[in-house]
Amino acid sequence: MSERKEALMRILVGIISGIIWAFWGFLMRVIVIIHFLYVLFANKRNKDLAEFSNSWNTFTYNFMRYMTFTTNKRPFPFTNLGKNKDSVQ
Repeated sequence: MSERKEALMRILVGIISGIIWAFWGFLMRVIVIIHFLYVLFANKRNKDLAEFSNSWNTFTYNFMRYMTFTTNKRPFPFTNLGKNKDSVQ
């Protein structure tokens, strides 16, 4: 695909992936509050919530790389979400 067509395609990809990113970002704000309260009362982190948060971090990283022309690999939902960039510690 030519660079011009790829640049125009980023508009469509940016809108669709951006809607997903915005919704997921709102959900992450809720999860951060829940996870914070969980850690305060349980005195330990919830690994599942941390993994879910890590998936959002990886999606955000891939989305921003695509939108800033750093890569031509399209973000989710146009490709698989893939493995997380870093593991939860």
